[in-house]
Amino acid sequence: VQLVESGGGLVRAGGSLRLSCTTSGFTFDDFAIGWFRQAPGKEREGVACVHDDTMYDLHSEEGRFTISSDKAKNTVYLQMNSLKFEDTAVYYCAASSYGCFDSPRAYDFWGQGTQVTVSS
Repeated sequence: VQLVESGGGLVRAGGSLRLSCTTSGFTFDDFAIGWFRQAPGKEREGVACVHDDTMYDLHSEEGRFTISSDKAKNTVYLQMNSLKFEDTAVYYCAASSYGCFDSPRAYDFWGQGTQVTVSS
């Protein structure tokens, strides 16, 4: 099982990034895929999740973040717009056999994370 995040980087406040989570080693349709983030000194928090073509917001981002999936590519995306300094964190994707939950404990497999840094 493998989840690989990409697309992170340094961006100015107000800018956009699109993160990708490419998965392999399991049946894509059998799992929910969630995006989480963890800032220094803070707990890991849920951002968004997708399961059976249903998207869930795990954290209020005021419509700035959008999750989507491409089943043909076994890939889930996180489009992030109007980025703020406080969005700076390592972003992780994870797979859950239980469905979409905002607790990291519900997720079976994790990627290595991608750093997103927003300059003010």
